[in-house]
Amino acid sequence: MISKFDILDTVNMIRSQHLDVRCITMGLSLFDCIDPDPVRCAAKVYDKIVLSAKDLVKVGNEIAEIYGIPVVNKRVSVTPISLIGQASGDYIRIAEALDKAAAETGVDFIGGYTALVQKGMSDSERDFLLTIPEALASTKKLCSSVNVASTRAGVNMDAVYMMGQAVKRAAYLTRDEGSIACAKLVVFANAVDDNPFMAGAFNGMGEGDKVINVGVSGPGVIKAALEEVDGDLTAVAECIKRTAFKVTRVGQLVAKEAAERLNANFGIVDLSLAPTPAIGDSVAWILEEMGLERVGCHGTTAALALLNDAVKKGGVMASSHVGGLSGAFIPVSEDIGMINSAAAGGITLDKLEAMTAVCSVGIDMVAVPGDTSAETISAIMADEIAIGVVNNKTTAVRVIPVEGAKAGDMVEFGGLLGRAPVMKVNAGSAARFIGRGGRVPAPIHSNKN
Repeated sequence: MISKFDILDTVNMIRSQHLDVRCITMGLSLFDCIDPDPVRCAAKVYDKIVLSAKDLVKVGNEIAEIYGIPVVNKRVSVTPISLIGQASGDYIRIAEALDKAAAETGVDFIGGYTALVQKGMSDSERDFLLTIPEALASTKKLCSSVNVASTRAGVNMDAVYMMGQAVKRAAYLTRDEGSIACAKLVVFANAVDDNPFMAGAFNGMGEGDKVINVGVSGPGVIKAALEEVDGDLTAVAECIKRTAFKVTRVGQLVAKEAAERLNANFGIVDLSLAPTPAIGDSVAWILEEMGLERVGCHGTTAALALLNDAVKKGGVMASSHVGGLSGAFIPVSEDIGMINSAAAGGITLDKLEAMTAVCSVGIDMVAVPGDTSAETISAIMADEIAIGVVNNKTTAVRVIPVEGAKAGDMVEFGGLLGRAPVMKVNAGSAARFIGRGGRVPAPIHSNKN
């Protein structure tokens, strides 16, 4: 039974503490669009997305009005295009069709320009990876992701090498826009099939033809709740769990309503604390409310581990359909507390890497000097991917080598992407290590059969 106090509490979360539904993402299967003719394939992709998602933005706005819950983004994710485009071979034409469909339906982003190459690559998948920089530079709303590793398969270092090259190329092609194409590209270990958040969303192999996944976010809600807690860390964890429960119930309500109105399957609720540059909407500030002087100081990783675990425990009690990534995100440019700490030297790349061992994603929205080599970018990826593989968790890298920028500069991306201090990169070279290629074998604990 929901009491009037619970209702009032939720209303206050929405009005004063930045609680919102961060995204409603419609996942679409495109397997029925495969065609050896490039023109027909692209046309089928465009037609299916427009037909399926034509009401997505309208429904999201209607739900927001009816329930008084802000629905910030409406998005579409599709079957990995590396699979859909193999028969035709013209991936760029499909990229253009995806972007055109996103514009026609009015969605904010479309994800799924994706390849799953954790164990190896076919010639066509290798060709696909080479198209990613051009596809992102020539489109506005398209997002791309590549899964280069998994706990069961190990790490495809040839793919890691290629993705370092791809990031550098994407940065150069959009050098007049702050190398913004790199913000739409993420490299994964253990990518999940039902992630509603960009840039990593795609509709996975085990998903249905039309699925609604919802991402809910409320860093400000968690921080406000912790301001009332004077007890020990057990009390802190309990407070986070209770608050996460309430937030997840909001997400489930919106997800079920959206699925019914759009004649789609209800997929999952992703309870990820996804921050924004807005004041009061910071994961870093939650950690500081726990007792850290500044995020990045000693104790930060422990505090983040507590937060991530408590969020998940509260969420799974609220819904049987919790999925996606669900936990805490720590993107530098999108979190005002992270921005401030990084600008002051409180957070370094090394500390970020340690924090990613216990959070939901990885090194995310990090700006580095424009002269950072492709091999160094690949090495940053390899370190982060190794954490995911060994710990059997999802990790990711979204790094932006900003052309013309040097360590200490501040780069403006705008909107939800925020701004980022350009972070110093270790000067030592891993080029010989990266250049070896091959595959890092799966860890011994992956053999569970």
